[in-house]
Amino acid sequence: MPFAYRREYRGPVKLVSFDWAGTIVDFGSQAPALAFVELFRAAGVEITPEQARGPMGIGKREHIAALLDDPEIASAWEAAHGAAPTAADGDRLYEDFAPIQVRAAVERAQMIPGVLETIDWLRGRSIAIATNTGYFQQVLDAILPVATEQGFEADSNVCATDVPAARPAPWMLIVNMLETGVYPSEAVVKVGDTVPDVEEGLNAGAWTVGLIESGNGIGLRREEVDALPEAELAMRSDRARATLQRAGAHYTIPTVADLPAIIEDIDLRLRRGERP
Repeated sequence: MPFAYRREYRGPVKLVSFDWAGTIVDFGSQAPALAFVELFRAAGVEITPEQARGPMGIGKREHIAALLDDPEIASAWEAAHGAAPTAADGDRLYEDFAPIQVRAAVERAQMIPGVLETIDWLRGRSIAIATNTGYFQQVLDAILPVATEQGFEADSNVCATDVPAARPAPWMLIVNMLETGVYPSEAVVKVGDTVPDVEEGLNAGAWTVGLIESGNGIGLRREEVDALPEAELAMRSDRARATLQRAGAHYTIPTVADLPAIIEDIDLRLRRGERP
């Protein structure tokens, strides 16, 4: 007789993996955007912070290539250099980018309010902590000590240059799982502020949580967000939320400070046999 068997994971969340800029440090994800603006300005091309934010979340080499593919930026490049941008131009920009990005990331590596309290809460439930980032190794090496001085430590830290392909591929999150010894993917939660963060988590089979206020979607410093009129903040939040939900985020919250209630809800859903 034909039979079909189905196995369900009904245990708790065992690993949470966080993005860096706009998630645990650098409210508004200022460092990456401003670094790209400075990079292109040094090359004689003006781009806006909004243009710089467009591909945010992917590896930085791929980010530069995506910016050069933007029709407006490509046109400005051709006007400045007399020729359309090439792959070689992208390689040169990437080489010039490292010191600019390192400096910007370190200058803006302040912990986002509520992160350390959430980490303590997760540790209290024996949940492993991991990070992964579109930053390359030099940047991660520079900001890790700054984060440690503020009281943040993770069990696994992975950057885009550690894997064959960065987001939206799942490999950085898979390495987080390998390094922490956590499986199955249903026990994993990915937290980030960009569409590629969400796509990475989904491609790994994990739960995904998108951040609205602290990240790239609104793109403002904490004091700027606090100063927004209520209606303006609601409009910007709705737009950022819709972007992350269209990408498939299971949950969207303002900042990491709001994560504990989400973990409790995921645990409840797992006990009922639900999957991401």
